[in-house]
Amino acid sequence: MAAVTEVENGTALPRSNIFKRIHERYSSSVSQSKRYTRSRAGNICYICFLVFMGLFSVLPLIYCVTTSLKPLDELMIFPPRFFVSRPTAQNYLALPGLLSNLRVPLSRYIFNSVFVAVITTVLYVFVSTMAAFVLTKSRIKGKKLMFSAVQYALLFNTFTLAIPQYLIFSYLKIIDTYWVYMLPHIASTMGVFLMKQYMEGSIPDVIMEAARIDGAGYFRIFAEIVLPMVKPCCMTLMLFGFRDVWAAVPQGTVFNESLKTLPAIMTQITAGGVARSGSAMAVTVIMMLPPIIVYMISQSNVIESMNSAGIKE
Repeated sequence: MAAVTEVENGTALPRSNIFKRIHERYSSSVSQSKRYTRSRAGNICYICFLVFMGLFSVLPLIYCVTTSLKPLDELMIFPPRFFVSRPTAQNYLALPGLLSNLRVPLSRYIFNSVFVAVITTVLYVFVSTMAAFVLTKSRIKGKKLMFSAVQYALLFNTFTLAIPQYLIFSYLKIIDTYWVYMLPHIASTMGVFLMKQYMEGSIPDVIMEAARIDGAGYFRIFAEIVLPMVKPCCMTLMLFGFRDVWAAVPQGTVFNESLKTLPAIMTQITAGGVARSGSAMAVTVIMMLPPIIVYMISQSNVIESMNSAGIKE
């Protein structure tokens, strides 16, 4: 077989020279683009900008921690200082005394918060994943219209839905129950939207067709194929769901004191004025710890799901 040649300036080049020229041209173009987009000065400016924005975003957390360690005399200083001169743990040690006069023990509020947050987060992730699977990989009619309804539901905030939710809870007779905490978050459409976008980019149709050929049904495909592949997005939904449920305070739907959660009772401490501002910040720091721990556990999965969402074949 004759070697493939290319004519350049009237001269025939062998195949090896053709590949060599192509490689040289590609390497030169890539090196030029790298020199243009990755200059040392540009990298320094980019890193400095990221560090500045990162520190700026962490300032509220630092202020909460420093204020929770301030003694009373430093809390009264005007203008207030950002950092603490004489740190003390008195604001944390005073919390048991402030909560000792409660009619319901503090352990009950802790149990309610943990129970509601864990159960709601699990149901939220499971329901969102199942709904996204149906909207993405099923053959039902009208799924595009259903997804459009999900997208339009993202436009409504909690204040807009307060009255309709109260009427629905009243008709269902679930006021003063744990379902008041759970149902609004389980039915959140943000999880369905994110999960559907992730499934479209991470689950090829070829895998679904191969599973159907092997005789697997939708439930088996969902449990054994889909769930392991969407684990990063499930961890992301777990973070968002836990964060929202942990800080949720139902307005006008829970009157039984034994059913209230930690955020509801902690508002009584934060309403104590300037004298209790240190204890209020201590409460804020304590309430921030569980979401931060959940984020540290799911951090890598959150980054992976955000990078993969929206990428299609």
